[in-house]
Amino acid sequence: MKIRHVNNGVFTTVEQIDTALAPPAEGFYWIDADVDDLIVLQPLFGMHDLAVEDCLNEEEQRPKIEIYEDHYFIVVNSIRFDDEEIFLRALNIFLGRHYIITVTKQKINELRTLKPILWEQEVCRPDQFLYHLVDLVVDNYFLVGDRIDGRIETLEEDILMHTKKSHLNEIIGLRGEILWVRKVLGPQREVIATLNKKELRLIDDQLQKYFSDIYENALKVAESFETYRDLMGNLREAYQSSLTSRANEIMRVFTAITTIFMPLTFITGIYGMNFDVIPGLHFPYGAYISIGVMLLLGLGMFIIFRKKEWL
Repeated sequence: MKIRHVNNGVFTTVEQIDTALAPPAEGFYWIDADVDDLIVLQPLFGMHDLAVEDCLNEEEQRPKIEIYEDHYFIVVNSIRFDDEEIFLRALNIFLGRHYIITVTKQKINELRTLKPILWEQEVCRPDQFLYHLVDLVVDNYFLVGDRIDGRIETLEEDILMHTKKSHLNEIIGLRGEILWVRKVLGPQREVIATLNKKELRLIDDQLQKYFSDIYENALKVAESFETYRDLMGNLREAYQSSLTSRANEIMRVFTAITTIFMPLTFITGIYGMNFDVIPGLHFPYGAYISIGVMLLLGLGMFIIFRKKEWL
C-alpha cells in the first residue's frame, strides 16, 4: 500500500495511514492499495461491506458505480492486448471528499502513466484525479482497437495469400475476445453516463460536464468493437471462400491431368488386347512410335490447357 499526498500535481509520500484520515490543508490523499490492504482500510474509511466484497470477489467484476453516504464505489475495466490476447483488469475506486483509494489485484498501467498527467494539470482534488484516470482508461481502448484493426488486416492478407488451418483458430479466438470486450463496454458506458449526468455531490459541477467528452469516446469505442465483430464475420467468410476456391483449383488440376491421360490410356488399352492382328504390333519400332505419339499427345494437350489457363 502506498499513501501519497497530492497537491497541484506534486506527490508527497505519507508514511502513516492515520494521517490520511483527516482532510489536509490543501490537496488530497491518494492511497494505492491491493485487495489484502482492505482489511486495514475498511474500518478506517468506513467502506461499505458490499463494495469490499466486490473487490475480494474472484469473479470478473462488472463496471458499476455505487453511491454511499460519504463515498462512492466505482468499478471500471482497464484493457491490455498482449501476445494476441486481450486482458481486462478491474480497477476499483473509492472516492471520498479528501481522498481517493484505488484497489487492484494486478498492476494497472494507467495508474503508472497517470502521474505525469496529474503533474501537468496541477491536480489538487480527488474528483479531478478520477476524471483523468477514467479518461486514460477509455483512451487505452482506442490503442487496443488500433492493434486489433491491424491484426484483422494482417489476417485478411494472410488468408488471401496462403490459407492455413491455423487461421480459423486465430479468427475464432480473436472474435471471442472481441465479443468478451463488447459485454463490458455497455456497463462501462453506463458508469460514465452516470458520472456525466447524475447529480453527484463529491464531483464538482463544472468538472462533471467534462465527463460528457469521455462518454462520447466510450460510445466511439463501443461502435469500433461492433465494427470489429462484423469484420471478424467477414473474415471467416473469406476464409471459407478461400478454402473453397483452393479446393476448386485442386480439383481443376486433377481433372486436367485425368483428361490428359485419358487418350493415353485408350492407346495402351488397344495394344493391351489379346489379339494377334493389331496394326503395328509386329513392327520393330512400334513400341517407340506408340510412346512418342502418347508423349506428343500429352504434351499437346498440356500446352492447350496452359493457353486456356486451365492449368
